[in-house]
Amino acid sequence: MSLIPPEEKEEIITKLFIDWDKCKNMFYNNIYLENSKIVIKMPLIPRDGSEDELKIRRFDLGKYTYLCSY
Repeated sequence: MSLIPPEEKEEIITKLFIDWDKCKNMFYNNIYLENSKIVIKMPLIPRDGSEDELKIRRFDLGKYTYLCSY
């Protein structure tokens, strides 16, 4: 018998996909953290002098269209 309850380990579910920002004319490689509905966006081809290389945003994958999932 244990006095300390077992710790529940939550699985982190990730999805990878590529999308295109038509306003900036850029393709992004994305890592979607499904449990927290957060996406980490990284440009596929970084632009010279770009300060915003990495973007982290709240995102609901079910509401948007993306180019390809892998």
